[in-house]
Amino acid sequence: MRKPVNVHSNTSAGAPEFRLNHQQNLELLRSSGSLESGNSTLISYLESVAPESVPLVQSPSTQLIFFVQRISPTASGQFVYSGTVEQGSVSTGDEIRISASGQTAKISRIVALDGSLNTASRGQAVTLTLDSEVNAACGDIISLAQQPLPMTDQFEATLVWMNEEEGLIGRSYDLELATQCASATIRTIKHNVNTLAHEAARTLAINDISICSVSLSKAIVCDSFELSRILGGFMLRDKVSRTTVAAGMIKHSLRRAANIHKQALSIDRSTREKQNGHKGRVIWFTGLSGSGKSTLANTLEVALHAQGYHTYILDGDNVRGGLNKDLGFTDADRVENIRRIAEVAKLMMDAGLIVMTAFISPFRREREMARELIGAENFVEVYVDTTLDVCEQRDIKGLYKKARAGLLPNLTGIGSAYEAPAKPDITVNGGNESIEETAEALLAQLPCL
Repeated sequence: MRKPVNVHSNTSAGAPEFRLNHQQNLELLRSSGSLESGNSTLISYLESVAPESVPLVQSPSTQLIFFVQRISPTASGQFVYSGTVEQGSVSTGDEIRISASGQTAKISRIVALDGSLNTASRGQAVTLTLDSEVNAACGDIISLAQQPLPMTDQFEATLVWMNEEEGLIGRSYDLELATQCASATIRTIKHNVNTLAHEAARTLAINDISICSVSLSKAIVCDSFELSRILGGFMLRDKVSRTTVAAGMIKHSLRRAANIHKQALSIDRSTREKQNGHKGRVIWFTGLSGSGKSTLANTLEVALHAQGYHTYILDGDNVRGGLNKDLGFTDADRVENIRRIAEVAKLMMDAGLIVMTAFISPFRREREMARELIGAENFVEVYVDTTLDVCEQRDIKGLYKKARAGLLPNLTGIGSAYEAPAKPDITVNGGNESIEETAEALLAQLPCL
């Protein structure tokens, strides 16, 4: 545990004004005489401060924020949208916007528990009837058409890490902000607010408070926490355990997010697949070093190539000699290694190829990230289930011998954990049968290509 900061607990002179900027907080505390060696901890001091005297954010905005919590069909077949006015107000005749789809419509009726309303204000639970159908889903956020809410898929935030397991750059987490969910990845850790040291890092330890850049799997409605508590605060959850690992406050969206626009191209994946005569797929081999992943992938590719399939193998050692030559074997580097491979595999699948990846890929979270990125319908996880004893007996590269001698501290299975798949799409035994027999059995189990 970190040593608590001692402060003076006498608040008779008035509570200092807290802001999101850590350095300003320290200066304000010092100038008010509150940051002194005294009788209590910072926590006890903060607990004594009346919430209304601490202006964390600006006055509530009048901009409409309406959370869609339920969508119901009417007898006429039209849909109505129930939810809560979290901010601002909305009236019949107003033109509204569904933030996610960008579609607009006018409100023809507002209904509350006690009847119809002309206007619904902050805190009211109401049902909206629109004059035309829109593409909306539970969790969507509605705004006034003329006052659209900001959206982004990249932002800078202050993260408070709350989990004993380290937070890693490149690892995918589930982000929850208001009623919205998205996959989130920590791209950079700029500096640690605890120490005020502007030093880049690759991991977050428990109780760390750091400035990080975060990217999302899709654009969501959000704003800086300083301007909006509703749209500026979020939580991160572990994808496997569902544990809350961090709380975050958005500082600002990143400009580069607004400057990147997907280019429409004339030739798409379906056109390439039609020309190739088969679907693009990713076959993801995972297992210990020496389990037979690369040999099995190679044998399978030969068989598929002979049948006229267009294929490519992404092999761990080969990729680390080029694209990923800057990465080592720490947990953080392993996570980034798999993230890059997943992105490359997705691009090659988009080219209409059957892509086989042969990587240890030791962590379930990263394999699930790859599945989510590539698409579950395109992703086949093959677990090459070879025991550690067999892998160590083979030791083709001499890695286990080095690890046992203490010369290779991060070898998976010895000094670093391997998380076997809980429910792989296909499991093959890499220790008993011949490679040819295993490849033949695998080929028979593969979904229609």
